[in-house]
Amino acid sequence: MAGKRFKPGKADRLLDPKRREIISPEQVIAHLDIKATDHVADFGAGNGYFTLPLAEATEKVYAVDIEKQMLDLLRKRAAETGGADGIEYVVSSLEEVNLADHVADKAVAAFVIHEVPDLTKAFQEFKRIIKPGQKLLVLEWEAIEMDMGPPLHERISSEKMKKIFEENGLEPEVNHFHEAVYGVTAKI
Repeated sequence: MAGKRFKPGKADRLLDPKRREIISPEQVIAHLDIKATDHVADFGAGNGYFTLPLAEATEKVYAVDIEKQMLDLLRKRAAETGGADGIEYVVSSLEEVNLADHVADKAVAAFVIHEVPDLTKAFQEFKRIIKPGQKLLVLEWEAIEMDMGPPLHERISSEKMKKIFEENGLEPEVNHFHEAVYGVTAKI
């Protein structure tokens, strides 16, 4: 299932203003019903498209990414915007996340699941890290041809993602934020 890992040298693409037309951080914050006291895990945080707005909206964000270079870019952006206080940087794969059990009230895994080799392990980790009864949101590119996002052969359709959630013992709800982007949400 795993597609090619996103290259840090292309990190500026993740901040392309066109992304806001497809999905904005504010939509994610509203969708997850983020509260000021929440601790949120941003799985696949990259250079912080979602992390920085989450850090403004909540008490603590665990920015998890396998690429230290991406987290370094995020740290630099956070320092420039003054939003670094509530961010904990975690260099980790999503199959073995270096976080304690049940530390997150909510979590988002944005545009990264298609890169994960073992989704069963990743979902086990999500369920371990997110507090029982709280929400996980997976955002991915719909399996349609378009200029943004990974090649079509690396995309996971919303129907397949729904099945992945079900196979991992979750009751998914699918929402399309845009024809090209969907979110699957479930309580842990």
